[in-house]
Amino acid sequence: MPLSDLRYLRVPYRDPAGVTRTGELAVHADVARDITDVFVELWELGYPITSMRLVDDFGGDDDASMAADNTSGFNCRIVTGGWTWSEHAYGLALDLNPVENPYVRDGRVAPPAALAYMDRPDVPGVLHANDPVVAAFAAIGWTWGGSWRGSVVDYQHFSLRGR
Repeated sequence: MPLSDLRYLRVPYRDPAGVTRTGELAVHADVARDITDVFVELWELGYPITSMRLVDDFGGDDDASMAADNTSGFNCRIVTGGWTWSEHAYGLALDLNPVENPYVRDGRVAPPAALAYMDRPDVPGVLHANDPVVAAFAAIGWTWGGSWRGSVVDYQHFSLRGR
């Protein structure tokens, strides 16, 4: 995919203290308008987001971005634990509040600080199946990784193609 297929977005979000901030995301051009609309909706809902910076700020290191509880989109990387390109490499996936919404594979939790959220408490920032945040992404045709069944559940992940 050429970089010209990506769009740089600046979108509003509320931090955990309720302060309005402007975040940065890179996503595929085909989904840029929908993603902008979703983040405006999340802002209106008051959904708290800890950080929203380009993965470039972390040297493209997904683990460092997750450890910083950073919400992100495009990242030219391989699927975690796999050998094919991630949907993030196409700008067709987002990770939202990774500490509150961990990636779980065969009992391994990432990032490590997310262990505190494995019991899925009903606190701000933690996603659940019937949340308006999950519904906002579903309305644009995106799938939530928290609904996956099997050895991998990815509570932070939303993607256009469901992977």
